[in-house]
Amino acid sequence: MMAVGLIRYFPRIMKLTPFVSLTGLIAVFFLMAASCSKPAVSTADTDSTARGSLRVSASFAGQTSQFAFDLAHQVGKEEDPAKNFLVSPLSLHIALGMLLNGADGQTAQEIQKTLKLDAQTLAEANQTYRNLIDNLPAVDPSVTFTLANSVWNRTSFPVETSFLNVLKQTFNAEASAQDFNDPGTVGKINAWASDHTNGRIPKVLDQIQPDNVMFLLNALYFKGNWKTPFDPEQTISMPFTLASGSQVNVPMMRLDGNLRRAFQPGFSAIELPYGDDKFAMTVLLPAESSTADAVLANLNQTSWTELQRNMALSKLDFGLPKFTLNYAISLNKALSTLGMPTAFTNQANFSKINAKQGLLLSFVKQNTFIAVDEKGTEAAAVTTSGMSTTSIQLPTLCDRPFLLVIHEKTSGTVLFVGKIADPTKANP
Repeated sequence: MMAVGLIRYFPRIMKLTPFVSLTGLIAVFFLMAASCSKPAVSTADTDSTARGSLRVSASFAGQTSQFAFDLAHQVGKEEDPAKNFLVSPLSLHIALGMLLNGADGQTAQEIQKTLKLDAQTLAEANQTYRNLIDNLPAVDPSVTFTLANSVWNRTSFPVETSFLNVLKQTFNAEASAQDFNDPGTVGKINAWASDHTNGRIPKVLDQIQPDNVMFLLNALYFKGNWKTPFDPEQTISMPFTLASGSQVNVPMMRLDGNLRRAFQPGFSAIELPYGDDKFAMTVLLPAESSTADAVLANLNQTSWTELQRNMALSKLDFGLPKFTLNYAISLNKALSTLGMPTAFTNQANFSKINAKQGLLLSFVKQNTFIAVDEKGTEAAAVTTSGMSTTSIQLPTLCDRPFLLVIHEKTSGTVLFVGKIADPTKANP
């Protein structure tokens, strides 16, 4: 009877924000896997970076889980309540972790606090990043999961060797100096993103601005089959209630079996495991008297931990819509609100990237993709950070034929107009 009731109000899952609890939380399961799949250990453990053993400290897991929910809260506030959203806290955390290694002073303190890493040293955080990148993809052999990082800099912009070494050694980042004036460079960066997301995120940049000197990218790709697949023959068209109160028909998958679930005030939680049960999607279904936005607003690391303790195996008839979502978002505003505004201003300090400073974080954007069907889930994310110059200006060289105009400004009188096609020629 409980299962029947659950299915009866499932079409109201997103009374205000369709898929917000599903898509907002599918993104955080990547980070949750790191904290739930193995026992937590102290950062002082000398084996914490051993390859083949996923070991994440309790402090890192708890604090970065809170970062995931803080991010989801902020994006949910900024996004239209009637629209879907999907973010990857893990992809963003790694991208900002790379950036943190190039920051100093107040800029570094703000980034570290925003990432909830202010109780750890940078060396401890880097140990965990390295361990995650090396070992998280291998947690479940039946699931495809990859992480990749890269850094691209303008050939005329010098980058500190120590910064590049950290990115290579800690984040396994590919480093590439490119001619940013060449239109083909945008294609190379987009191709890298596509190659590392199985073609699901084919484009992250439209163009390179004249003041862009560096891009830091993280790519994440996940593909897993359900531990217990849905039967395609049971998928039927059913109504789904939108934020406006109107309804649309969706292909509703059905699963009758044993699943872990829990009942909390205002919502029910249902866990759908992938592969060998190391990764999972947890769906938070609001009660008819509540909304997805209300559930999201009360979600944090503490409530998430309590929810995991309350999950228990139950027999139920469960329905989940099939869907595909492509999403893109600029995270400048969200990250500034979450505590790192200085990085986006002329007061930014990224002297560990370039000792002469003069750099700011011009943008952080994320592109995501997810497809859910009877077999499982395919999801991808690319986080792109763009660095631009401030006090240090790239030289503007008259290294090709140019024009000149000599004129008087108050009257607008033009005295001379000329073209210099060859400065070595004193005569035509």
